[in-house]
Amino acid sequence: MLYPIFIEKEPDSDYGVIVPDIPSCFSAGSTYEEALFMAQDAIQGHLELLAEEGEDIPIGSTLEAFQNNKEYTEGIWALVNVDITSYLGKAQKINVTLPGRLISKIDNAVAENSLYGNRSNFLAKAAIRELGLE
Repeated sequence: MLYPIFIEKEPDSDYGVIVPDIPSCFSAGSTYEEALFMAQDAIQGHLELLAEEGEDIPIGSTLEAFQNNKEYTEGIWALVNVDITSYLGKAQKINVTLPGRLISKIDNAVAENSLYGNRSNFLAKAAIRELGLE
């Protein structure tokens, strides 16, 4: 999932990072690149805590949702990609009934793209995409 982050550089200071979609999620880095890395680490830490407490994982907004907000004027926007799969809960086995041709198409897609690994992972990625959780 892509999370917009706002990066501010104060004179004689680090790059400060705000993650508007995740309240109380802040970070910093001495360089722009370090600020990006630390932001991803901070987001993952917050999501882990939310998952442990049984809270919903926040969906990342679009950059456009914040660009006209007066709170964010003296900095730049960036996007941080965080895989939220591990924060969605423990894997559970279910039985699913699908048409045979659809199963064949899924299996062909899995065979052609090692990104999926297996049918279950393909279906999980499709569900995440359809639900807007990526």
